[in-house]
Amino acid sequence: MSETPEPEVVELATKIFDLARRGEAEALAAYVDASVPANLTNDRGDSLLMLAAYHGHAPAVEALLARGADADRANDRGQTPLAGAVFKGEDAVIRALLTGGADPAAGTPSAVDTARMFDKKDLLELFRAQ
Repeated sequence: MSETPEPEVVELATKIFDLARRGEAEALAAYVDASVPANLTNDRGDSLLMLAAYHGHAPAVEALLARGADADRANDRGQTPLAGAVFKGEDAVIRALLTGGADPAAGTPSAVDTARMFDKKDLLELFRAQ
């Protein structure tokens, strides 16, 4: 049986997820350095990395990856940060995730599948080169 978190914990988690959405890399790094899990997820399974990637914040993505965030951690819908970045057309985030070890074939749909859906031939070439 899971316990309901204290309101202060929920408030802090909400603040940290908002930092990821806004791409506040330094603040995120400070929280993770102070023991917030790098793979913290919200109620939909979206990790800090997923939120930073989806919202186009390459520096935040790099900071989280450098602190151990899982580049391939899928949310509850099976989506990975890389597939989200492909969907949003965030080239700098795509490069940061690939440098951080993201697998273009991970997730449902995968980043490869997403690139095919949107006929992004340049990304398909990039993924083949991985």
